[in-house]
Amino acid sequence: ILLAKRITPVTGGQHAKLVLFFVIYLVQTMELKENDAKLFTPGPLTTSLTVKKAMLHDLGSRDTVFLNIVAYIREKLLHLADASADDYTAVLLQGSGSYAVEATFSTSISRQDAKVLIIENGAYGQRMVKICRTLNIPHDVLSFGETERVQVDQVAEKLKSNRYTHVAIIHCETSSGILNPIDEIGQLVHDHGAEKGSIVYIVDSMSAFGAVPVSLRNGHITYIISSANKCIEGVPGFSFVISKKQHLLKCQGQARSLVLDLYDQYVYMEQSKQFRFTPPTHTILAFKRALDELDEEGGVQGRGKRYEENNKRIRELMRGFGFVELIKPEYQTYIITSYYYPPAPFNFESFYQKLSKKDQLIYPGKTTVTDCFRIGNIGRLFVKDMEILAESIKDVCQEMGINLPLNNDNKQ
Repeated sequence: ILLAKRITPVTGGQHAKLVLFFVIYLVQTMELKENDAKLFTPGPLTTSLTVKKAMLHDLGSRDTVFLNIVAYIREKLLHLADASADDYTAVLLQGSGSYAVEATFSTSISRQDAKVLIIENGAYGQRMVKICRTLNIPHDVLSFGETERVQVDQVAEKLKSNRYTHVAIIHCETSSGILNPIDEIGQLVHDHGAEKGSIVYIVDSMSAFGAVPVSLRNGHITYIISSANKCIEGVPGFSFVISKKQHLLKCQGQARSLVLDLYDQYVYMEQSKQFRFTPPTHTILAFKRALDELDEEGGVQGRGKRYEENNKRIRELMRGFGFVELIKPEYQTYIITSYYYPPAPFNFESFYQKLSKKDQLIYPGKTTVTDCFRIGNIGRLFVKDMEILAESIKDVCQEMGINLPLNNDNKQ
């Protein structure tokens, strides 16, 4: 505009307008820049520039292009879950992963003669317990320590001594990084009922789906739940549930919520290809692009390989600094790693803020038993990013007067 004003006296108004239009065009087509900050978190997480760009379009919720994208996503999710379209369906739901977890509990559990066994070893298993309490769903809880993997033999004993209609577990407990044995538990659940497969098996795979291989068929999983902004590397805005059609179709009228009625959402999508309520159109577009990029990377195996390399490198470097991992190596996955706080004068808030100023964002711990922090390896991150983070941690420790390698002689 300033340039146009300066040109006007010399060239006349017509030329000034042309210059103005040209400047506007340059601004509108200016290349987006990657966010300098790197998110070493379990989600939301760092996304690719092309995923961000995919959101720069407006589509109507009933537009044919948009409806076709929704159909494509639902089909693609079945493929990622090793689930046949004859037996399973994918239902998209507005909201975060916890919305989908509550929708699954609310819809899939009958209001009469139902009892759930929740197997938990962290904050997200405990959230399932809160959901059941809120919805007045009868339930038992089999708890393990927050640094302990779910023990299959103890689950077997619990199933023998009680009658359950549903069993629920977390795949990767995001609060710590523990990977639970969902296939072994699934086999137990499948074999235990009055008839095989009579117990509904619910798996929250929020921070694992898309990077840790899973098979709904082989794992005897009735419902698996995840969200857009985790290992598939989309942006927040919707979650999804992949479920056995045979069971979901029995759930009409069971939901304890209108908007979180998974059955109604499924039926409406089947009939109209649409969401019941306003969909997150831009998030859906980003997710479509993220799925394409997952394919380009080699699918779940390729994505998992990169995350595994990230995890291996940061653990090597942190070990060299003397940081101690919260979880035993044999219990961990490559999604996220938790570390004990180092000895004084460490202060996490100061540590976090100093790293943030270097554009390196980590997460505080989410366990109740110990002070720890978490480093995620998922999202659009590579080995070089892990090395930059480690160097930043080294610099911050020096700024805080913390000598490396750490002295952990008194570490519990």
